[in-house]
Amino acid sequence: MVMMGETWGQLGSVIASAMFVWAMFQNYFPHKLRGRIETYGHKLLSLVYPYIQITFNEYPGDGFERCKAFIAIERYLAANSSARAKCLKANLVKDSESLVLSMDDKEEINDEYEGVMLWWASSKIIPTSQSISFYPREDDKRYYTLTFHKKNRDVITKAYLRHVLDEGKAIAVRSRQRKLFTNNKSENWYGYKRSMWSHVVFDHPATFETWALDPKRKQDIINDLLTFSKAKNYYAKVGKAWKRGYLLYGLPGTGKSTMIAAMANLLEYDVYDLELTTVKDNTELRKLLIDTTSKSIIVIEDIDCSLDLTGQRKSKNEKDEKKEVKDAEDVKKAKEASESKTSQVTLSGLLNFIDGLWSACGGERIIVFTTNYVEKLDPALIRRGRMDKHIELSYCCFEAFKVLARNYLDLESHPLFTTISMLLEETNMTPADVAENLMPKSAEEGPETCLDNLIKALEAAKEEAKMKAVEEEKLLKAEKEEKLKAEKEDKEKEQNAEGTNGKQTLVTDAKENGVNA
Repeated sequence: MVMMGETWGQLGSVIASAMFVWAMFQNYFPHKLRGRIETYGHKLLSLVYPYIQITFNEYPGDGFERCKAFIAIERYLAANSSARAKCLKANLVKDSESLVLSMDDKEEINDEYEGVMLWWASSKIIPTSQSISFYPREDDKRYYTLTFHKKNRDVITKAYLRHVLDEGKAIAVRSRQRKLFTNNKSENWYGYKRSMWSHVVFDHPATFETWALDPKRKQDIINDLLTFSKAKNYYAKVGKAWKRGYLLYGLPGTGKSTMIAAMANLLEYDVYDLELTTVKDNTELRKLLIDTTSKSIIVIEDIDCSLDLTGQRKSKNEKDEKKEVKDAEDVKKAKEASESKTSQVTLSGLLNFIDGLWSACGGERIIVFTTNYVEKLDPALIRRGRMDKHIELSYCCFEAFKVLARNYLDLESHPLFTTISMLLEETNMTPADVAENLMPKSAEEGPETCLDNLIKALEAAKEEAKMKAVEEEKLLKAEKEEKLKAEKEDKEKEQNAEGTNGKQTLVTDAKENGVNA
């Protein structure tokens, strides 16, 4: 016990002496000399200390934006430290759907990569003086320290750190809240709170399971989307930007917007709803493209109505023909003049946006056009390579009806399905109209009542279509009779004109003969 007491006494004296020397060093040594002593001290220590340390600061330098590497490391350690660290802290990170657990300050965990052992430590520096800032950053300077043996330098710096950053980004993508964006007017693009896009949380419930379409066509679209999402290396190999275009066309109510929501939910992409009428010119269009992120769907709905992009490539003959119709030309000029006041986006600018050099900025993007009238669009806008996959969405078929019956009524089969199948083959009705008839309007309406409502609606639509066909036939017949009547009148006029000309010729000849006599 005496020996132990003497040992502790000596240790206390050594510690006290070291603290005294350190205090003298801090207070009386010049700053430049102190820096050199510390530098040489670190060099001397590195000769006997076999470990290397790398520090990742939350705010690099004097910046006010969090370091992306620090954020990725925080996500990676949060996924790996929750089961090993003893002290954790919970944060609700921006754009995340759940709490993020991370190591608390002064906590350390170990990690292993390809048989190499390494250590992560979380620390922070508390400033001695408080500062007031208008920027939303913490006063404490947090940082992570990675420690590993110097013999593993190449493995850590060339492979492990890349692995950590990639994993951190992937975790952020999986846990983030997906967003629905719309573009702002250019007046809001500048200043401290500049924003080209405004957003809300994207929580549309549509999926491919609930989307009313023939199962074979649906599976073909799913396979195409999943193949694209995993084809980064393939696109790089063939020399193409990692993007894909979809043209969705068909009548209103056939499910174009629903398909876009299902695509976003399947791939877990953000959605950018681009309103072309608020974009002033082609330069602004490029800036909006640059400000979008990867893993996103860029949508231009009803592109045939967004801008006058269909009449910019007219042939000379078409222009000559239009000159003959002055009234129509005046109307068109007035329309173009009114549009030029709000937007000067051209067809060429939109083509470059889809398939030009700027389209390669970023990757893993899908561009979707929707239209009700595909024949109005310029062929250059929708050719393969720009709009790679053309998908026509038409009237409801029986297979699509069964999906709707399962969604709205929880029915897999019913005796009335046979009648509905026959009516759908004879009658055109959009999936939106079918869904509206299947939806119960009160608590008393059961599945059979809803199916009866649909049958009545289909029969009414069938009768209306017949009446419309009869009316059209009458109109065609009347037009045909009117045309024949007009042709007959023209022919009679020609005959009368020929008879008059003949009489005049006879009179003239008679006069000439009398003069000669």
